[in-house]
Amino acid sequence: MEKIQMTTPLVEMDGDEMTRIIWQMIKDELILPFIDLKTEYYDLGLEHRNETDDQVTIDSAEATKRLGVAVKCATITPNAARVEEYKLKKMWKSPNGTIRAALDGTVFRAPIVVKGIEPCVRNWKKPITLARHAYGDVYKNVEIRVPGAGKAELVYTAADGTETREVINEFKGAGVIQGIHNTDASITSFAHSCFKYAIDTKQNLWFSTKDTISKTYDHRFKDIFQEIYDSDYKTQFEEMGLEYFYTLIDDAVARVMKSKGGFIWACKNYDGDVMSDMISSAFGSLAMMTSVLVSPSGVYEYEAAHGTVQRHYYKHLAGEETSTNSVATIFAWTGALRKRGELDGIDALVSFADDLERAVLWTIESGRMTKDLALITSRDDVIVLNTEQFIKAVRKKYEEIA
Repeated sequence: MEKIQMTTPLVEMDGDEMTRIIWQMIKDELILPFIDLKTEYYDLGLEHRNETDDQVTIDSAEATKRLGVAVKCATITPNAARVEEYKLKKMWKSPNGTIRAALDGTVFRAPIVVKGIEPCVRNWKKPITLARHAYGDVYKNVEIRVPGAGKAELVYTAADGTETREVINEFKGAGVIQGIHNTDASITSFAHSCFKYAIDTKQNLWFSTKDTISKTYDHRFKDIFQEIYDSDYKTQFEEMGLEYFYTLIDDAVARVMKSKGGFIWACKNYDGDVMSDMISSAFGSLAMMTSVLVSPSGVYEYEAAHGTVQRHYYKHLAGEETSTNSVATIFAWTGALRKRGELDGIDALVSFADDLERAVLWTIESGRMTKDLALITSRDDVIVLNTEQFIKAVRKKYEEIA
């Protein structure tokens, strides 16, 4: 079989632990035999980030702006234990947060639906796409450990030197302070991305915050969304029969649980982080969730929504067999390759991505799957495969249908 030729490289961001092992398996078994793969490679493994003082993460984001499409492996966001384990110079920030801020995009996450893996919420019939704002809030926070009694204030100093002050708290003893922020520009980009994605995918759009409590911060999100909808998208939504509405996040949670799915739910950064994990788990598995960062300028970064599977990595290092689900990582590659094919006019690349995704789903639907899915499937004729066996089974199925 002649390999599919590429014209423009993908930005390839390698990662950490078990997903790094899977990353290479996917390339060796599912990509390189069929595609003359062109990538601009960046090693975002924690050791290399530490060696470069995290400059490699910034470089990878800039390359994504330049080339337009990236595919990213899961990476470690270090905590105190990781700093000690990897002997880091400092507690580096989340690479995802750095990349998201640089690209000014919105993260869209949706479950991968497959027969035999039914959602825990029995009335969910269609995927629910979670749109997560990708800038600011707790991910760009500033924190202070308060040692004792004193006054904490929020201070804004304007360009002309004038100050606006609000008392946060009169501390009687020790405590903690956290400062978060966002910008009108980023919220505006978030809103445009959500409305455009809803139109592109022909889905209704929900947006939720807690503006009854956060009367300035969250209310600003609400106002910007409504202003942009009314001025730029309302007519097109109505013509297409689509709905946009705002509601409080607690009301949205209640509505989601009773819905049939098939819509986009837009959330602020932290809310989207939590709710996307809830939705992916309820649909079956964190390893069955697609994730794409979309910037208003038309830049795309595809990744799996889950972490580095640390526990399986330690088993792998000990020589023990693992049965790690690689589906979301495979779909990160297919998403990036499909988008590259669409942008470059390479139909064969688009078809390859479609066929490989079908091969993944048909492999699972034939009863051959990793342990995490075997534990929740409604099928009786299940064959549990280890990490490598599953990827090879997908290759065999792809070769049958391609």
